[in-house]
Amino acid sequence: MASRLRRKKRSSWMVTLLLLFILIGLCYAVVRVYFRAPDQKAADDPVMIQKVTNPAVSEDLSDEEAEALRSHYERKPQFWTILVSGADDGNGGSDTNILVALDAENGYVYGVSIPRDTKASINGKNHKINYAYNSGGMELLADTVSDQLGIPVDYTVLVNLKAFAALVDAIGGVDFYIPMDMHYEDPYQNLSIHFSKGMRHLTGAEALKVVRFREGYASQDIGRMQTQQDFLKAVAKQMLTPATLTKLDSLCKIFIQYVKTDLNAGNLVWLGTQVVGMGSDAISFSTLPGEWKSPYIYLDQEEVLALVNEYLNPYVEDRLPEDLNILT
Repeated sequence: MASRLRRKKRSSWMVTLLLLFILIGLCYAVVRVYFRAPDQKAADDPVMIQKVTNPAVSEDLSDEEAEALRSHYERKPQFWTILVSGADDGNGGSDTNILVALDAENGYVYGVSIPRDTKASINGKNHKINYAYNSGGMELLADTVSDQLGIPVDYTVLVNLKAFAALVDAIGGVDFYIPMDMHYEDPYQNLSIHFSKGMRHLTGAEALKVVRFREGYASQDIGRMQTQQDFLKAVAKQMLTPATLTKLDSLCKIFIQYVKTDLNAGNLVWLGTQVVGMGSDAISFSTLPGEWKSPYIYLDQEEVLALVNEYLNPYVEDRLPEDLNILT
């Protein structure tokens, strides 16, 4: 009887150990399969290799030319570009567009605001770049940005502006220095903005008004983008704190309700852990350099090229002037 009991105990212990190893294996599989780095856009995508035939199938290129072309489009490891757009400016357009470069290997996140009045070629005609979203959604907008800057847009994130307000409320509001007196009334959009210059604790609804205000700046869109960048930096600093980790459930619900992206959940978790590890000081913003000449903002090709190569270029080799499509 005693030996039978010992066998039962030994058998029970073995089953428990086996189940433990199975659970460990499942957890490992979930982490490897679902929580993983995003894929990078393939180097033979026609949007990225502008006006160049794929060297893998071309009969017009010598071996040396084909190899040089392949080298020109060799990707850096763990570097992604993500186009983040804010939807619904009252006209169904993308009110805010920021191309984000995430370099996990070197530990930085760099976002560049794209003025919505930037002159761009869309479907063979000249338009403000904001027209791309109205005409063909995020896909056309991403293709337009890629064509203009000579680099791929790996992924897109479309955020309804309601998510912006909900996010700020979810993290308890944000302390922010309002750079100027803001006063504006638009009865057609039911928009009333009245703030005094100075530090203020903003709710979600108040924050949305601050980042949408543009009338008082000397250069309306450029001035507004600087305020948006400063505010996003303040939000990032507050989100990358231990207190915010206790609110992940609320943040996930906001994301599911208001955000559309071609990144999967595992990719987002992986990227999120990278950014948390970098800290808020690793996040920087700027604006594509250009000059306003009604009705467009004309980008400065030399300055844009320098910015692309310093912060946004996902390729090992620097981009060349002919890689970009900057309209004059």
